[in-house]
Amino acid sequence: MRSRTAILTAAACALGGLAWAQAQRPAPAPTRPTSATAPARAEKPVPFKIGEVLSYDVAWSSYLTAATATVEVRSKEPSFDSVAYYVVAEGRPTAFVAALYTLYYKVDTLLDAYTLLPQRASTYSEEGKRRRMASTRFDQAAHTARFEVKTRTVLSKQLTVPPSTQDALSAIYVIRTLPFRDKLKLTIPVVNGDDVYRVEVVVVGRENVTTPLGQFLAWKVTPLVTNAQGASEQRSFALWISDDARRLPLKLEAEMPVGRFVLSLRDAR
Repeated sequence: MRSRTAILTAAACALGGLAWAQAQRPAPAPTRPTSATAPARAEKPVPFKIGEVLSYDVAWSSYLTAATATVEVRSKEPSFDSVAYYVVAEGRPTAFVAALYTLYYKVDTLLDAYTLLPQRASTYSEEGKRRRMASTRFDQAAHTARFEVKTRTVLSKQLTVPPSTQDALSAIYVIRTLPFRDKLKLTIPVVNGDDVYRVEVVVVGRENVTTPLGQFLAWKVTPLVTNAQGASEQRSFALWISDDARRLPLKLEAEMPVGRFVLSLRDAR
């Protein structure tokens, strides 16, 4: 059940990890240490803005709409001696699915505006009566990350990570900034939980894609996920990014052991 709900919440959440789905009360936003002055350097140009809210329908196997999900750029504030975008992904099962099982997932990331690298990422989940909070604090300069998970107990683990490592949610936003072209290939290290994955992103080309929001010309991206042992994840993933100034994640398809998931953009504000 955990792998199923993780997929439902992530378009986080999709690439070298993806996490998704929802149900009652969100966890509080993480405390963000601030600095009086930000470094005097240029911020990276991005296609998204503060206040952007993307809403998705989530289909799973025979359920045309098993859940809904939202991904929002909530703010840009001083954070960890820099400035970061606070991006939050949440999802909620339909009333029918919620009646069968109570779910809630919230995934967030603090994405540094100058480097487009994550400072901190977290995942909060409610599954029935179970509560779980996992967080990762990145030290990009030292190439390390501290992973901590809280259930009834607290466990932590120090990770060694490659340069320019992303979390699952920040990876989606970084992919949106790419200079898309046919056959573009890029490898992104991605931390998901206490595992480090290597995600090879391949831009297949442009094609028309239809979502509840309408029809778009989009770039099709196929990520190939490899684990720390060098073994490829034998699963099919595809992501479509709009071929316009906003670079919207329009659609995600993922074949998983528990079924086929499709996330389709319903609204973009």
